Amino acid sequence: MTATTESPPVPATDARPPRPRPNWLLWTGIAVAVLITLWAGRAIEFTLEPLIYDIDRGRPVLRGFLDPDWDFLQRVIDPFLETFAIAIIASLVGCSIALVMALLASRVSAPNHATYWITKQTLSVIRSLPDVAYGMLFVAAVGTGALAGILALIFFNLGIAAKLTSETVDAIDPGPVEAADAVGAGVIERARVAIVPQVLPNYISYCLYVFELNIRASVIIGLVGGGGIGSVISVELARFNYDNLSAVIFALFVVVFVLDWFSRTMRRRLV
Repeated sequence: MTATTESPPVPATDARPPRPRPNWLLWTGIAVAVLITLWAGRAIEFTLEPLIYDIDRGRPVLRGFLDPDWDFLQRVIDPFLETFAIAIIASLVGCSIALVMALLASRVSAPNHATYWITKQTLSVIRSLPDVAYGMLFVAAVGTGALAGILALIFFNLGIAAKLTSETVDAIDPGPVEAADAVGAGVIERARVAIVPQVLPNYISYCLYVFELNIRASVIIGLVGGGGIGSVISVELARFNYDNLSAVIFALFVVVFVLDWFSRTMRRRLV
């Protein structure tokens, strides 16, 4: 008869894990952020008093926005179409140039280190200015109108599309590139057969994203004379026609919402 041995009883342990100690780095960072925010608000003399005590100044604006003049939209169809044309042309030209600059701004596809460094620094300079600054610059250079808006958006697109695409090129599979180098492919052939096919879905997604931004940015650039619906908004705002302005903004909101939905759907299918 075999004797059975019983295992020693397991001591009871508390199932609740110990409470983690407070992270002093986290709380220090939060405290520093709060202090910087308070310092910045005091430096610019930030106050909410106008919102509380000068609310009567905003009543005419709210009254006009709550009673839009829908008939005014029939007179701004052409500026809306001009805005679309500016965004489309700027997207096509800007993204085409951005693909070339992205290939030159990546260590994987750049022909040499000097080209890589110069292109990288050029893109950094291009990204340093916002779209409004480019709009003001080209309005001063070529005058008001669609051409100034298109040129401003082209430079605005370069800073975004080239940066995103170059980072995608840096993360591609090196196998096809090594195979192209092994058979003696040149810089252009290697980019065409081994690099561009790998980044093409993401690149098209970036182009769609840039087109979304161009619709919004073209409105802002139009405020400084770059043509399109932004010029209409600037004129109606100067005339205090808030009912006309409300109708235009509502229509613009619908257009941007539809384009955002379409662009997101296309990007999900591509990536």
